[in-house]
Amino acid sequence: MMDVQCDTFRTLQALEVSLWRAETRGNRAMMDATFAADFLEFGRSGRVWTRDEMLFDGGPPIDIRLPLPNFKITMLNDTTALVTYDSIVQYGTLEHTHRGSVWSLTDGRWKLRFHQGTPFTPAPEQGA
Repeated sequence: MMDVQCDTFRTLQALEVSLWRAETRGNRAMMDATFAADFLEFGRSGRVWTRDEMLFDGGPPIDIRLPLPNFKITMLNDTTALVTYDSIVQYGTLEHTHRGSVWSLTDGRWKLRFHQGTPFTPAPEQGA
């Protein structure tokens, strides 16, 4: 594992947050530039999502807690990063999800290759 440079940390954190914000999530050109050609997601529901299915025009705003809790980056090599964090989203009830993304630096731009969300119930001391 490698140390994460500050600019890489800020860039990947901003990219992950952009996937949650309505104004960027609905920007098809930005999302087209963000998702790698072979992108794949295992959603928190168990559904598998392809790149083409992720390129949609927005959708309703997502009531997510920011900043993203437990945000960490592990550099797997010079051009590949594993990003992990938890999401807390309000959909009538709070949904807690452990999240992991694999990003690769391609032609000078970070591309999202893989994402997975796994639901969890927080320990009582973590709160809701």
